[in-house]
Amino acid sequence: MHSGKLPCTLSVFPAKPLAAVTAIPQFPENSRALILEQCKTTKDINQIHAHLLKTRLVLNPAVAENLLESTAILLPSSMDYALSIFGEMEEPDSSAYNIIIRGLTYKQSPHEAVLMFRKMLESSVEPNEFTFPSILKACSRLRALREGEQVHAHFVKCGFGSNGYVENTLIHMYANCGRVEVARRVFDAMLTRDVVAWNSMFAGYTKGECWGEVSKLFCRMRESGVCFDEVTMISVLTACGRLADLELGEWISEHIEANGLQKNLPLMTSLVDMYAKCGEVDTARRLFDQMGQRDVVAWSAMISGYSQANRCREALDLFHEMQQRAIVEPNEVTMVSVLDACAVLGAFNTGKWAHSYIKKKKMKLTVNLGTALIDFYAKCGSVDSSIEVFTNMDTKNVYTWTALIQSLASNGQGKRALDFFYMMRGKNIEPNDVTFIAALAACSHAGLVDEGRSLFFSMTKDFGIEPRIEHYGCMVDILGRMGLIEEAYQFIKNMPIQPNAVVWRTLLASCRVHKNVEIGEASFRHITILEPAHSGDYILLSNIYAVIGRREDALRVRSQMRQQRIKKAPGCSLIEIDGVVHEFLTEDDGHLDFKEIYSTIEDMMKQIKSAGYEPNPADARLDAEEDYQEASVSHHSEKLAIAFGLIRTPPGTTIRISKNLRVCTDCHNATKIISRVYNREIIVRDRNRFHHFKDGSCSCNDYW
Repeated sequence: MHSGKLPCTLSVFPAKPLAAVTAIPQFPENSRALILEQCKTTKDINQIHAHLLKTRLVLNPAVAENLLESTAILLPSSMDYALSIFGEMEEPDSSAYNIIIRGLTYKQSPHEAVLMFRKMLESSVEPNEFTFPSILKACSRLRALREGEQVHAHFVKCGFGSNGYVENTLIHMYANCGRVEVARRVFDAMLTRDVVAWNSMFAGYTKGECWGEVSKLFCRMRESGVCFDEVTMISVLTACGRLADLELGEWISEHIEANGLQKNLPLMTSLVDMYAKCGEVDTARRLFDQMGQRDVVAWSAMISGYSQANRCREALDLFHEMQQRAIVEPNEVTMVSVLDACAVLGAFNTGKWAHSYIKKKKMKLTVNLGTALIDFYAKCGSVDSSIEVFTNMDTKNVYTWTALIQSLASNGQGKRALDFFYMMRGKNIEPNDVTFIAALAACSHAGLVDEGRSLFFSMTKDFGIEPRIEHYGCMVDILGRMGLIEEAYQFIKNMPIQPNAVVWRTLLASCRVHKNVEIGEASFRHITILEPAHSGDYILLSNIYAVIGRREDALRVRSQMRQQRIKKAPGCSLIEIDGVVHEFLTEDDGHLDFKEIYSTIEDMMKQIKSAGYEPNPADARLDAEEDYQEASVSHHSEKLAIAFGLIRTPPGTTIRISKNLRVCTDCHNATKIISRVYNREIIVRDRNRFHHFKDGSCSCNDYW
């Protein structure tokens, strides 16, 4: 039996042609049916090949090409066999070359397909209309634009410039090589366009994320009276989701329902994804629940929809349901959405489990997946784990580096963040505007004023990046943190763009730390001009007065809050215990274990008072009676979460908490002492930054 490559001593073709060919009666005249339809394994083809060698039928080009097609295209892992047969053919024609080029292209050897095409031209074998689609697909997969352009020129020269099938693959090739505008010129020049041509152009725009062009092209398609199909609608629904074009998305939804297409799984999945990305998450879930069958793409679309809508608990609930009920396994998209949800909730244990699952399934640590892991660990305060993931990634882009720099900066490791920034520059990776926000934040946390100024001016001078309002805000924070309040104030007044309330609020927070009443009052006035001041602004101003002993002014500001019915947003803290995220509100009594929690709070307050803690009544609820103010501050949401963590975790375990508001002064002071008294590291992520409490001190150096 023949197997693999033919030995070099065996010649399939004799030196001289035979006068007659001996026929075997059992061998059918139509060899195509036998070779292409009945040969299911390499063993089958070996037996047929042996007959063809013995009977010399292999000399018949049609028979040999059937053999080639079976080994090059139909049977798996038999490309080498096909190449050995092809190599023994004395003068293979264009059909034989086409089969080999097509086989190499479809069996993930596009480079060899291009080389075979060159050999075809060098052998003076003229390509035909069946040659060009395969070789263009090979160029597309390689993103070989130069070679693709040469093939384009060649088929125009050969007179195939108006062949619709060739033009469709040409559109795909240009789009895949990043030249979507050239693809559009090819499309516009086509004499006739069927739905395949339109879909090729839609696919090109989708590949280039030109969502607006997808929408406009679909409108033109409808105006042209061309009937669209499911493939068209999937591309357009994807664009609707990215553009938040709910009106067009709903029009397609009505078309799907009117034409009874609800059983088309990819189409319904795209519809679910569109509704979720347009903010209609409940509609997306209703459609998802109605689907008779769901693949991993459908589950991922719905989980991603919840995550992007900041309904992260529902995202994790659905993920757990997927694990329990579905027979499909999560893919990269699923895991990225799960990690994003864990990052928002601070669900450290669930995210760690997700990371273990990724390792167990040997999922490739792509840029998207690796960056999601870095961000997750960063938002749970586990910086060393972020760095470990970063180090293990084979491929990194500017977003990966930015995520790590931001991770270090927000966790109070400014100098380390800048080390990675300069390491990135050393690898010739260009920072973007978000990278500079992270680097400037690092300067702020590290107290590096001169470094911050240098980076700020370098943005425009060296990289052509015009500073946005966020960059100006970072500079105000850098100057304010170091007590340069007057310089920060002048910096804002000299800004070439209108400062927003966030910039003035940043300066107001600096005035609280450095007890600058005059500029603090000016900052507050600017905030109230730009937008209605919220409770945090009043509390910051009140605290400025309080820390310098102007108690009457502090009380006056709080009285203004009451008169204007401005309520302090309720504090909310999250803590994950054994994979379950528990939520606490200020003065919460809705938790199942609230009696045990409040008992622990009482004991905890006694112990930290003995260690030097003094309650700050200024942080009590505004409407709290004077004799209840101390109890009010002891029942803030993060204190309840910390108490629950002390109850439910072993001694010495790190307690991780996520909070919706800025940590108040009282809770910050209390948590420092709790970390020392109970010998616990406590990581609190508030609205602005991370606080790593350990041994009675905080990573923010009491500036937040």
